[in-house]
Amino acid sequence: MTEARVFRRRIYHIGGYDHARPEVVHGRFVRELRRFERVWAAAATASEPAIGEDLATWQVQTRGANWQSETEFCLVRWDDVIATMGAAPMWRRLPGGLLSFFDFILAGAFWGYLRASWRYAMFFLYPFLILAVLTLLALAGGLALARSTSSSLIGIGAGIGIFLVLFHAAQRWLYLGLLLDDWIFSRRYIRRGDAVLDNRLQRVAADIVQAAQGDAVDEILIIGHSLGAVLAIDLIDRAITAGLARRDGGPRIAFLSAGSSTLKIGLHRGASRLRAAVARLSAFPALFWADYQARSDVMNFYRSDPLPLMGLAKTDSPLIRSVSIRRMLDPARYPRIRRNWYRMHCQFVRGNDRRAPYDYFMFTCGPLDAERQARLKEGAMHAFDTEGRVLDPASSTQASANPTEAPQQ
Repeated sequence: MTEARVFRRRIYHIGGYDHARPEVVHGRFVRELRRFERVWAAAATASEPAIGEDLATWQVQTRGANWQSETEFCLVRWDDVIATMGAAPMWRRLPGGLLSFFDFILAGAFWGYLRASWRYAMFFLYPFLILAVLTLLALAGGLALARSTSSSLIGIGAGIGIFLVLFHAAQRWLYLGLLLDDWIFSRRYIRRGDAVLDNRLQRVAADIVQAAQGDAVDEILIIGHSLGAVLAIDLIDRAITAGLARRDGGPRIAFLSAGSSTLKIGLHRGASRLRAAVARLSAFPALFWADYQARSDVMNFYRSDPLPLMGLAKTDSPLIRSVSIRRMLDPARYPRIRRNWYRMHCQFVRGNDRRAPYDYFMFTCGPLDAERQARLKEGAMHAFDTEGRVLDPASSTQASANPTEAPQQ
């Protein structure tokens, strides 16, 4: 099994539109790592994070019955960009949210969502429907007070006050502000980019190129979750431009997009830069790319091939895998979170309760390279015995003949 083991791995992880600071992400990673240990009969330790301007980095050492792996986990930061947007006053964020709403409709993105995934189209409408309901309630309250007091000024003041109270509640309990900021950022990214992110991704791309030229690791794995998958595509495209290549005997280079929002941006008429980057990645021979999708996650595009939907020529990359979140979780825990859209979406980067074809921590901390896991229909499930021992590869499940086949939910 020597050729299948990855003893040294360097991860570049880009999360979705989440305001969590690196310390929070690290704490969550360590907590979820404990699930991986129980499920796969492994033992793992993680260092404290070293937090820099571009990356937050920590070391993970993992061992099983007959294997060991070392992972350098590099979290690509953009929490500061998200925090800056969230700190903007509401009188700027509300018009920005409405502008984004009409932009994504007029630029054809919403109609593309309806064709690709009607559930994602409903997710797009969700924050704006909440805004509409809040506005109607505030108008009704203001009109009622205006009539009862015979004062239009009192009615206007009451309506504004009611809206502010309702908006604050929706922001706290329904994450309305974060959802609006997500769409505001997406529009800005398409229309003019973000100077902070542009410079950061360029520096991290240079770091990837340097890592690919060395002998320090056996695998370089870039992971993009949710909107982070879009930034990961941007990052890898910059690395390709900067000279990324796999030399003989050098580290494998792989990209996992999980619960991806690639089509969220790619279906917008103005996103030509992203579509060109996707085309380059799909044709880049040194890169293995797998895209993981789940039906029970309304915030991704289930069973959708991004290239044809974006008007690009279909290739063998990415390898599209449909997975079942139900299979990842304990049967008693699944009903408690299945109606929480955000929590289901985040399972792509959390620890599993059971062995399943997709396991984030097996990709990041296990002994098998990402391509081998992705090409096997059942992932790493049949590569280990019940005691966590790696089996001979000849006894593992063969790669699926139909890479888009979906497991039962």
